[in-house]
Amino acid sequence: MFEEAQYFAPVATKDDGSVVVELATSHPGFADAVYRQRRNAIAALALGHTPGDPIPTAEYTDEEHHVWALVTKELAVKHQKYAVREFLDATKRLGLPEDRIPQLQEVGDLLEPLTGFRYLPAAGLVPLREFYGVLADGLFHSTQYIRHHSVPLYTPEPDVIHEVIGHANTLASPRFAALYRAAGRAARRVETDEALEFVSKVFWFTLEFGVMREDGEVRAYGAGILSSYGEIEEFRGMDIRALDLTAMGTTHYDITKYQEVLFEAASFDHLEDTVGTFWDTCDDDTIARLLAASSA
Repeated sequence: MFEEAQYFAPVATKDDGSVVVELATSHPGFADAVYRQRRNAIAALALGHTPGDPIPTAEYTDEEHHVWALVTKELAVKHQKYAVREFLDATKRLGLPEDRIPQLQEVGDLLEPLTGFRYLPAAGLVPLREFYGVLADGLFHSTQYIRHHSVPLYTPEPDVIHEVIGHANTLASPRFAALYRAAGRAARRVETDEALEFVSKVFWFTLEFGVMREDGEVRAYGAGILSSYGEIEEFRGMDIRALDLTAMGTTHYDITKYQEVLFEAASFDHLEDTVGTFWDTCDDDTIARLLAASSA
């Protein structure tokens, strides 16, 4: 329900050096002074991090660990029913803790031996070119905060549950990790904003909200679906279309609600052959031709 790297509460650094996360009045934690102070402190950790150094530890509360444990338990049941085998196998290999929120440093330590990926802490908005570009280096920008405890099965923004249960489990698969890296190389290769947006939309409709035919059923592999307690129950009822690069790169989507249009890969091989090859070979000219053909 949110655009990776874009749909974050704004983060501001005041004249006195203090960091403030500007939550909307509709945010579940807006009126919770304690939660807001914790959001500010966690954002400050990310802003103070130097790439290459260990990721600062976020001191989570018992209440926050409880939210993680609850959502992990509920999503695990849904994953068995709706997720592709590659995701389920990768989840077992990664072995995230079920009863507490793992630190991002810990997640990277688990991931690196499997696929070479590590995490970078993000306070909030990460520019598109930077967010996607570092994927080529095996790095993934992630928030450290967790959703408000009053609505544990909902978040209006990408929190650590989305970033880790959705993306880290996916990144534990060498095949999926290779696609993330290919997307990163494509983001670095293209120069125009239009081409970068096209690359990011293909990412959105695949690694965020992709579905795949497996054993005669439509199953999910996109991290946005697999980390959403509500959306994972609804995706099979959406307008599911065949995988199509031009359509994915030009289809408008609304970040504030469940995705109404999804694109289905016929198999993992189909996903790699179509999307992986596109990211491996695309440039500004090839994307310009695709855009021109879509408007002809």
